[in-house]
Amino acid sequence: MKNPFLLCFISGVTTGMGNGSVFGAALMCFLGRGAFENWGGWPNVAYNPTTFTGFIDWAMIIFGLVFYIVLHVAVSRHNALEDQAA
Repeated sequence: MKNPFLLCFISGVTTGMGNGSVFGAALMCFLGRGAFENWGGWPNVAYNPTTFTGFIDWAMIIFGLVFYIVLHVAVSRHNALEDQAA
């Protein structure tokens, strides 16, 4: 596989965002709403990082992108090793 972008993007973002949602659930169980004055969740504040839902949404996006980057680097290095062996 010469260009693993699609494979890495779908599996990386799906897994990473899942981890981000677990992070959000653990944070909610540990802190409750914490210092967030607004729960958020309505369409215009769903991605506002000053609300609890916005913070978790951004955490999911960041976890997803970071996991995609890690997976893409790993698969690209694996492909380079496969090409050297062939």
